[in-house]
Amino acid sequence: MEVALVTPASADALLGNAVTANRWAKLLAQLGHQVAITTTYEGKDQDILIALHARRSAAAIVEFREHRRGRPIIVGLAGTDVYRDIKVSPEAQHSIEIADRLVVLQPKAIDELPSHLHNKTRVIFQSATVPVRNSPKPKDVFQVCVLAHLRDEKDPLRAAHAARLLPSTSRIRVIHAGQALSEMASQEAREEESQNPRYRWLEGLSRKQSQELLSGSHLLVISSLLEGGANVASEALAASVPILASRISGNAGILGDDYPGYFETRHTQQLSTLLERAESNHSFFRTLIKACQRLTDLVDPMREKESWQHLLEEFRL
Repeated sequence: MEVALVTPASADALLGNAVTANRWAKLLAQLGHQVAITTTYEGKDQDILIALHARRSAAAIVEFREHRRGRPIIVGLAGTDVYRDIKVSPEAQHSIEIADRLVVLQPKAIDELPSHLHNKTRVIFQSATVPVRNSPKPKDVFQVCVLAHLRDEKDPLRAAHAARLLPSTSRIRVIHAGQALSEMASQEAREEESQNPRYRWLEGLSRKQSQELLSGSHLLVISSLLEGGANVASEALAASVPILASRISGNAGILGDDYPGYFETRHTQQLSTLLERAESNHSFFRTLIKACQRLTDLVDPMREKESWQHLLEEFRL
């Protein structure tokens, strides 16, 4: 089957949409399909459209429906779709209505959709491969990593701010990798770095470098205000790196409601307390590790591939 896979981010970008699109393309190719990744629909006579992002890929979704009437459309919903755009954007609303199937990245996202769309919605957890070898963790510091681009939705400096509140005896250092998507964001990160000896911003890293940073860290912080289902959460679970996460639907849909490492969004003091506890309380740190280890099956690449196989078999093309 020939698949048009449309994503708003080019395949060589470091943004989450590109990471997801590349992984989906690889899995679909393993299932025997021919996949072309583009940022727009190019008018070709492909058998099916898989569009990542309901609002930002809306034009491609409409064009494919008009050009390939009767051919199926699958729309993968990003976090901004689920928790914002489908409530306010006519383009996003139209996309989810005309799609034949919707893909969400964790089950709590279904609750955000209109009830009449639930039957055509499928949950496909994002997978991640286990590192061939984990990078060695530093022994002189307790390394906390943040893998988030500098966007408001990511609240990317929350861990840095929380680190400021730690006692002087703490060995915690926050290493942050992520692109600044504006000059103002870059200036904020640089200013934080200059004033906060516990914080270092590495800017954007390659995917391999990001994975090495993650596997070489003691802890990952996900401080997002909204997430559809963070790629980095899957990668941390695969790498056996415990997580401290903001208590939002997108994180709870992966980690579970009872996960012990939550803090309220934008709550700097709560995060600081958790950071200090993870560093100094071995029992709590082991609890985080075990909670993450129980979830590793969710991010098995075979599970994600089988989910896509079952979904495509629904169309019997």
